[in-house]
Amino acid sequence: MIRGRATFALALVCAVIGTAHTTPALANPISGGVTPGITPPSRAGGSYSARLVAPVRVTSRPGRGRVVARLGTATTWSHSPQSLLILRSREIEGREWLKVLLPVRPTGSKGWIPRSRVVVRFHDLWVEVRKKNRWLVAFRDGRRIRRFRIVIGTRSTPTPVGLAAIYERNRQPDPDEFLGPWSLPLTALSPTLKNYGGGPGRIALHGRGGDSYLDPLGSAASHGCIRVPNRGIRWLARHAGPGTPVRILRG
Repeated sequence: MIRGRATFALALVCAVIGTAHTTPALANPISGGVTPGITPPSRAGGSYSARLVAPVRVTSRPGRGRVVARLGTATTWSHSPQSLLILRSREIEGREWLKVLLPVRPTGSKGWIPRSRVVVRFHDLWVEVRKKNRWLVAFRDGRRIRRFRIVIGTRSTPTPVGLAAIYERNRQPDPDEFLGPWSLPLTALSPTLKNYGGGPGRIALHGRGGDSYLDPLGSAASHGCIRVPNRGIRWLARHAGPGTPVRILRG
């Protein structure tokens, strides 16, 4: 987790990433079914994200149900454009709705937003964090292209498992400080730390510097964040963007 001098990403606990492209025009949706062109995220097939261009109320059902979140067009920490991983899509009564992964507690929360308030983008990069073996593995079109040894959370401050997505991409003001050159916060939040360094205990992928070099790669020593070699975090920052899926596995 973060120690030492406050940095731009001090609110984090730890995270991960994928390459984004604007999608072609989607085909007309089939009423009540999955919208053609938007498929559920997968390692082989890629994924889609929704960049918010207007504030939204997120509901538990498409266009109805309880309000589970209210989101603006910018993220809460660095005020970057807000992009959410799309899990599926539907059309109901002539209006398209997207089920998205939310950057709120509890980790893994989901809800529905209107398609009319977003710009959809495609990601061909898929990231896996393998806690047991302490590796971060990046895939493109289902093929492994990069692998980096990592540091994960301790038993008392674990890195949470499950599907997450890149929430922000923050260059650090001093690459020699604890977080290294980049911090890539995720939608996932710490299960044990509700507040850390002025933020909500958000998990992030970040580099290494200063005291973080004291914990060797392959160890379980962080407050939940995923520490990546600096060459790896630079590669991720260059090739991944907000909304890219990150699957955190126990094995």
